[in-house]
Amino acid sequence: MGPAHLIAPALLAAAFAPASMHALEHSRSLWATVDVCSPKDQPNTIGVRGSMPGDGHPSDTLYMRFRVQYQEPSSHKWADVAHGADSGFLKVGAAQTARQAGRSFQFAGSGQSFTLRGYVTFQWRRGGAVMGTISRPTEGGHTSLAGADPKGYSAASCRLS
Repeated sequence: MGPAHLIAPALLAAAFAPASMHALEHSRSLWATVDVCSPKDQPNTIGVRGSMPGDGHPSDTLYMRFRVQYQEPSSHKWADVAHGADSGFLKVGAAQTARQAGRSFQFAGSGQSFTLRGYVTFQWRRGGAVMGTISRPTEGGHTSLAGADPKGYSAASCRLS
């Protein structure tokens, strides 16, 4: 056998290699949105949904972490809500295909108005090792497969009063 037998396996392996982090980071399947913003049947509730692409590796698992942030009225900077607004990392499925998941957070009415947004951290894991992590704030214009209220709702932020 000549050198061709060495090249063919290398090309085959490259064709089936998992997606690079650069490709995952720029995928149209990577996004976060507010899909619930205090509808009548869920007052003082913000729903945060994320979508992430799979990396194609059969033994990898996808995880998402959902957090809620509020906008400081004077500086307009975003800060994490201190209590009850962090899901921790949640397993959302195998990394063979893109996945969506979401969490809703309900707050006690305070009589004040707050502007909130979601912040989603996406992780690709292989066994106990984190293969990559990317975070995104929420933005509008995305389609949730489930959970949006009203149906089709997608926004960057939510104002609760």
